[in-house]
Amino acid sequence: MARHGKKFVEAAKLVDRAQLYSPTEAIDLLKKVSYTKFDNTVEVHFHLGVDPRHADQQVRSTVLLPAGLGKTVRILVFAEGDGARLAEQAGADFVGLDDMIAKIQGGWLDFDMAIATPQVMGKVGRLGRILGTRGLMPNPKAGTIVQPDDLPRAIKEARQGRVEFKVDKTGNLHVPIGKISFTPEQIFDNLSALVEAVNRAKPSGAKGIYVKRLTLTATMAPGIRLDPLQASLMKSVAA
Repeated sequence: MARHGKKFVEAAKLVDRAQLYSPTEAIDLLKKVSYTKFDNTVEVHFHLGVDPRHADQQVRSTVLLPAGLGKTVRILVFAEGDGARLAEQAGADFVGLDDMIAKIQGGWLDFDMAIATPQVMGKVGRLGRILGTRGLMPNPKAGTIVQPDDLPRAIKEARQGRVEFKVDKTGNLHVPIGKISFTPEQIFDNLSALVEAVNRAKPSGAKGIYVKRLTLTATMAPGIRLDPLQASLMKSVAA
């Protein structure tokens, strides 16, 4: 069994593992139990009442976080012609097709998100084994396959903090929603947006309780259980 350090143990004493905290209480507590000197990533973990083995119980979508993610997103766009020109004008970090495919096949992966136009997916599909396992393969459900005219919007949203979420084989979602240095209001807004997006993505085959467990945590901090009902009633502070 893994052993935690003294700071983690002391922080964990502040969390009642049997209690379901309101979103506001959980965020305030998270600030208190995040003890590391670096800027922790804040994450939300969902345990959903779905069986991902069935096609009608898949949960996959995206959410645009109002306060962003607090990090720089390096964007690669696979496009040619007008699409490539629009992507460059919109500020994509890397733009190309055959040259970028060759770089990736050679081991280059210095980007955080890949966007592509439908016209080039025949070639980009060669990278499935490389990008698919890393969650970097362009996909229409993730909003990363778009028409050339829509590239500026997709790039802008990626910069602002658009996050993809996808249920894993155990029925869980693990989604980053910002940094511990964010204000409580910013974390609240991002959490609210994510919960709303997950509820909106409820599949047709889901029966019974959809969100069974909801946990707020940060890098190297103890998890704090949220009350799913109160979380579902959240309204953005900015709204």
